[in-house]
Amino acid sequence: MKKINLYLGVIFALLIIGCQTEDNSNSTQLKEAKLYGDEIISTPYGEIELQHNYITDEGSQKLFDAMDLQRASQAYIWSTPLVSMTTWQIEQDKNYGTGKLGQFGVFLSLKEKRGIVTANLTTPYILQFCNLSEGALVIDYPAGATAGGLLDFWQRPLADLGLTGPDQGKGGRYIVVSPEENIEKYKSEGVYVYQSPTNNIFVGLRLLDPSPELAQKFKNTIKMGRFGKEMISCTFNENVDKEWSGTAYRGLDYWKTLHRVINEEPVREQDKAWLALLEPLGIEKGKEFAPSERQKKLLIEGASLGELMLRNMQTNPRFAHVYWEGTSWYKSFDFTIPQITDTKVEIDERAVWFYEAVASTEGMVNPVVGQGQIYMTTKRDNNGNLLRADKTYKLTVPKDVPVAQFWAL
Repeated sequence: MKKINLYLGVIFALLIIGCQTEDNSNSTQLKEAKLYGDEIISTPYGEIELQHNYITDEGSQKLFDAMDLQRASQAYIWSTPLVSMTTWQIEQDKNYGTGKLGQFGVFLSLKEKRGIVTANLTTPYILQFCNLSEGALVIDYPAGATAGGLLDFWQRPLADLGLTGPDQGKGGRYIVVSPEENIEKYKSEGVYVYQSPTNNIFVGLRLLDPSPELAQKFKNTIKMGRFGKEMISCTFNENVDKEWSGTAYRGLDYWKTLHRVINEEPVREQDKAWLALLEPLGIEKGKEFAPSERQKKLLIEGASLGELMLRNMQTNPRFAHVYWEGTSWYKSFDFTIPQITDTKVEIDERAVWFYEAVASTEGMVNPVVGQGQIYMTTKRDNNGNLLRADKTYKLTVPKDVPVAQFWAL
């Protein structure tokens, strides 16, 4: 009889435990939620409770945190080209002294080039940045075998200089005006005039003729200035050979940089929705960036989450198709020059390139045989396995590939 009572006791205890478990797991999965009355809804961000249709205070905070984390991660992807360019500007000036008009940094060595995300060791670079809010930029560009380019801060080309530009290597005067100026007052015969959509611009040059005579002549001849003011000779900071990094900052510094640059630039129509999403996170044009502890936490987490999402797309670009069937090779550029089509802004496409690289030109985006550059990328070997730094690989290039200037890997 005692044995039977023991069994009954065990069964009764199990029934109680079963009921308790059932009572504590009465939440509804998100896809099955009724969204009315009294309900506990299980979400990726925790349980959200409804009482008489209203969200409880605890649930309200969870939803705001989820909302702002999502916004921060997506804003990271949207702003990557802009913040990448601004970081490059800040760090190049800090390390190579290129913050004033006419100050160029010359990048030749491995240390110097390693700070630029996509620099190759073959080509010398002569680089500086300029802000048009201080007045229209005038460049008296020398003749010779050179190629240069002007970019806005979304890393879109404004104009080519030199052999690939309208002067076709014969030299000429270029004027670049800010987005809010009237371009018509700068136009005159024989002058190449461009309007930038951003106040901050990038000026990049390459000397295609390696002779020291051309280099010295170019340096002595190129002049820059503000419209209506005296032209000045340029300076070239060479042989710095300093280790540095122009890669976009992480954490809260990423958002400080974004706040800085949006306060230096006019707001484009296509960016107004993004700025609205950033306001609850403490990033607002015309106001100080002073985030609360909660906002700091969400911004830091959002930047990390956004970078993970972007790195995943970079390795597995779901918007793209392989260039050659049966391989893992993709075009590095899979977006248009303006980064916007009739139906959408190419947010993912441009972000993938500008996460792992910098700059774009007409010749890079839309290359033709004999001109421009071809950029291809793969993150996998011929078996589809991800590439690793501790392995050795062999790249086979077919013979008779047309190339006039250089290869870089």
